[in-house]
Amino acid sequence: MTAMEDPIELLARALAQTAGLVDGVGAEQAGHPTACRSWDVGRLISHLLHDLRQFTVRAEGGAPDWSEPFERVEDDWLHRFEAGAERLVAAWRKAGDLDGVIAVPGVGELPARFPVDQQTAEFAVHAWDLARATGQSTAGLDHEVAEASLAWGRGALRPEYRGSEEERHAFGPEVAVAEGAPVYDRLAAFFGRDPGAE
Repeated sequence: MTAMEDPIELLARALAQTAGLVDGVGAEQAGHPTACRSWDVGRLISHLLHDLRQFTVRAEGGAPDWSEPFERVEDDWLHRFEAGAERLVAAWRKAGDLDGVIAVPGVGELPARFPVDQQTAEFAVHAWDLARATGQSTAGLDHEVAEASLAWGRGALRPEYRGSEEERHAFGPEVAVAEGAPVYDRLAAFFGRDPGAE
């Protein structure tokens, strides 16, 4: 089975590269702005840690409660992220077969791997956010993860999910970029970031 055929392997790779970027963040950069809504770097990393916990609940068959605000984490980012990533991957490995379909209330039937692919895309996009905000390169990031995330996004991100932050939308309008732009810039642009912004 190739990585593209194994959604959990792709998720593990997305998590590993995000951990590498978290490791490259200095404490003095916590207040730096990011392209992700109104969050600074510390808030973005705190969001990623919250995602790991919530996504693990989902992988274990539960229903995450996204209504509660997440707490800001000020230290020990890398250890917390790596531990959470390990738990998430283990939970999905334990979940069993992802080849079939699942019924989602209000949506209908989706591939069983859909939530794993969604989580991969979440970490791939935020990897770009974190790299851009902290001056780290995206050139060495996993292209297969980005391509898979972009493909998932093109099939899943409906126009009604886009809008302004004031309207409580998580994604802005797609930003136009050249077809030959780096894949992580194309991914970020699809999810409403502007790779050309300073």
